[in-house]
Formats: sequence, structure tokens, C-alpha cells
Amino acid sequence: MPIEIKVPTIGESITEGRISRWLKADGSAVKRDEPVCELETDKATAEVPAPAAGVLKHIAKEGDTVAIGAVIGSVDENAKATAAAPADPAPKVAAPAAAAKEPAAREAMLSPAAKRAAEEEKIDPNSISGSGRGGRVIKEDVYAAKAAPAASPAPTPATPPPVSARTGERETREKMTGIRQRIAQRLVESQQTTATLTTFNEVDMSAIMALREKFKDKFKEKHGVGLGFMSFFVKASIEALKAFPLANSRIDGGDIVKQHFYDIGVAVSTERGLMVPIVRDADRLSFANIEKKIVELAVKARDAKIGIGDLQGGTFTITNGGVFGSLLSTPILNPPQTAILGMHTIQKRPVAVNDQVVIRPMMYLALSYDHRLIDGREAVQFLVRIKDCVESPERMLLEI
Repeated sequence: MPIEIKVPTIGESITEGRISRWLKADGSAVKRDEPVCELETDKATAEVPAPAAGVLKHIAKEGDTVAIGAVIGSVDENAKATAAAPADPAPKVAAPAAAAKEPAAREAMLSPAAKRAAEEEKIDPNSISGSGRGGRVIKEDVYAAKAAPAASPAPTPATPPPVSARTGERETREKMTGIRQRIAQRLVESQQTTATLTTFNEVDMSAIMALREKFKDKFKEKHGVGLGFMSFFVKASIEALKAFPLANSRIDGGDIVKQHFYDIGVAVSTERGLMVPIVRDADRLSFANIEKKIVELAVKARDAKIGIGDLQGGTFTITNGGVFGSLLSTPILNPPQTAILGMHTIQKRPVAVNDQVVIRPMMYLALSYDHRLIDGREAVQFLVRIKDCVESPERMLLEI
């Protein structure tokens, strides 16, 4: 008797998901624990494994919304593998013969979302130029390729191209993913349920930049990871949270819940939207381990491998709009957290130091906070504490 494939329990608050795509074709041979489909929820994308080795049968279709525990397929252990269909679905678009000779690395440069979009739009992914990191093809590249006009011979002088020729659709409609819908819902809830204010300051990055320049090679050689700015700001935030514990607390009805641990969320931009994976017990980690954890979580988030456990909880969040060039912004709270730190781009600006005008690498910092719990004085002092730690990194080593 075939073994049922059921939608697994993914998280406490998740009741359903959407089958974004089948990774194995209907009738193909699968191995035990081999991923057979991607399940997209309102928080993350998870892979559903085969419960046994055998021949796969699809019951639910791609795009179907299914409840937790629902049967979406089955595996027949008694079926012969020789009677099964090929392990991978047949391509929907015939690829040019030359494309078949391309190295397997080309497939690896295609993100899961881009691959799905290319299949839906019947576009050969090998014909698309990638704009993502390292030439990676992302979903937006697929839609841009679809909207681009088809190549045609140059018109003769006697028949000039019309001035108002249409080069593509004037608009397209695309269903919001579950993750994007959840992000939208959370942002509106944050604005409606908190009394959010933002305070600003600026920080001189000279000390950190000099420290990184001096030790970055030895740091990477010893720890196998680069020394970035984020680990300094995580450490500085922890010092500020210890000095002002209300920023590490949450409101629960009429109670204030003070949290004596430091699970720091680090916002990561992905094709599916902004995600905030959590660096657990960050106060117990070294600079190197913080950097390693951030890289690990960022890669999982961008490759759609992030788990619900990586995203749940968190006592404080850091977001860095500076990587996109943002000079100043007002971050939105991530309830039930009561504070969030916004980092921004580094600019060389003239500042007064010891009554002399000098050029220094400066960064604006923003702290958004819930005024129901945190007063303006504490918020300003919190941000000053971070400024002091960043401008004098030795403070974090000496805990002063």
C-alpha cells in the first residue's frame, strides 16, 4: 500500500501552506528523505521529504493551498523503479542544443524563484543575463526578459519604426506570495498596535574601520570568515540592552516581560522579501562566531533553506539599509519587540574634532522604539551607548 506524503507541522502558528513547486516528477523514482516538493508558508519555504524509497505520485498540484496534515502525494515502495518516469520533470521549453553543453554551474546560478518563473513564463533560463550577486539569475531578471521586445531585423529607411510602438504589456498581475502577504500584515499591525517613535544619532566609524583594516587578513585566516561591521553593532547593541533592559523587554497584556537573554534578529533582504533570522544567545558568542552565524543564516534565507525555528522569537532587531545606499530611515518595529536599530550608509563628512574640521567616515543611526514602554530619555541614552561602543571598540572588550 502506498505511503502517504502529508504536509508536516512547521510552526505553532502556521495552519496551511502553498505548494510552490514539485521537485520530483509524478511517477519518478525517489529515495527516502529526498526532498520532493517545496512548501511555501507565510514565514518561510520548507522542503517536504519522501517518507520512503519508491515511486512518487502527485495528489496536490503546484499552486494548491494545503492544510497542515493534508495528503499531497504518496510513495509506492513496491513499484519498479524501471517503470518510473525520469527523476526530473521534462523541461517545458526546449533548450537550444548548445545550452545542453553548458556546465552544471549554470543551473546553480539560477535561484529557485527564478527557475519557477522561467518555467511558468516558458523562457529559456540560459538566455537570461543575471543581475544578482555573482551573476545569479533572479526572478526579476526573468520578468524583464519576458517584457523585452523580440529581436527583429533593422527597418529599412523607407519604413521607419513607429514613434509610439508598444514594447510590452502596460501592466502585469502577479499573486502575492504567502510570505509577502504576511510581511504586509505584520507591518500594518506594527503601525497600528505600537506607539512608535524614532531617535537619531551619528557615529564616527574611524576606529572600527582602522581595526578591521589592521586585523582583517589575520581574522579571516584564523576564523575562515570576514570581519564585518555587523558583529560590532551586535556587540554594541548587547551592551546597550544590558544598560537599558526595557529595550530588551516586551509587553504582554498589562505586564512587562523582561528578557534576560539576547536573541538578536539581523534583517536579510531576499527575493521573497525581508526576513529576520535570529542569532541566538548572541551575548555568549565571539565576534567570529557572530560573523559565522550571520553568514550561515543569510545564505539559508537567500537560498530558501531557512527554517521556521531560525525566524521565531528574537528580543531586538538590527537592520542595515546602508548596504543599499540608504542615508537615513525610520525602521518599523518587529512586535512584540520594543526597539529596532537602523544602520545606514557610511559617508565621509566634515566634522569638528578638538576644534578642528576634519573629514571622517560617518554613519547615521536610527532607533525606533515603542513609547508605551520606553521613554525618550532612555531611547536617546540607549543610542548614545551604542555610539560610544562603536567609536571606542575597546569598551566592548572591557565591558565599560
